[in-house]
Amino acid sequence: MGNKKKKKRVEMTTIHFAKLIFRSLIFISAIFVYVHNYIYGSPTFFGDINENNIYYMFVWIVFMIEMILRFFPSKWESMGCQKQFGRNFKPAAGRQNKYNKTARSTFIVVMSWVLLNGIIGAMHIIGVLDRGIMLLIALFYSVCDVICILFFCPFQEWMMKNKCCMTCRIYNWDYIMMFTPLLFVKNIYSWSLLAVAATLFVKWEIAVKTHPERFSETTNIRLSCAECDERLCRYKRTIKRGRRCKSTERGAQI
Repeated sequence: MGNKKKKKRVEMTTIHFAKLIFRSLIFISAIFVYVHNYIYGSPTFFGDINENNIYYMFVWIVFMIEMILRFFPSKWESMGCQKQFGRNFKPAAGRQNKYNKTARSTFIVVMSWVLLNGIIGAMHIIGVLDRGIMLLIALFYSVCDVICILFFCPFQEWMMKNKCCMTCRIYNWDYIMMFTPLLFVKNIYSWSLLAVAATLFVKWEIAVKTHPERFSETTNIRLSCAECDERLCRYKRTIKRGRRCKSTERGAQI
């Protein structure tokens, strides 16, 4: 069992770091494409479907495949998003009705995200940001998504206060949040990405409402540290310990 968990841990770590590198390369290459096209007279960057835009199609295919796979149970995905499926529910005896309430913290996340992207959308509407920048922001969000899992998540630290990604109430909000800036880009690619992301979001929320016991460590043993075979939180904990040590050292010096 120990070797099996260790193998799973290595696999999950490899997958997430590979995803971070891959999304970072997409984001960096998109910046180069944008700058190149801007310099040589194509500032719109990603245009309508009638335009020959291979790069936009590539981005669309990559994330569309990722989202479609998320609809189904998978051993290659983190338990953070897989806990919605019944096969990953391991009930804790006598605790079926003691799941966590997170309505307030969830509302704070929603309002913060709406405010941030409302400002970005307004800047696009008045012409400060073009459609290329809006896609670059979405791709930047995609990189931040993996950083949140591996290293630091402001939603976890400042708003949700959840133990780790496995118990995160909003884990499967990643794609709808990622593609929020594309709401302001009138394009079949952007709106189809948003439509699938919204479907994922609705499916997740229905599971939360109909099977809340699957989403809490107190009712689903599968989410406990003892059952965890991912340990993706170790990087966050290492960073947090480092911050605490530095804070202690500064306090000692004062």
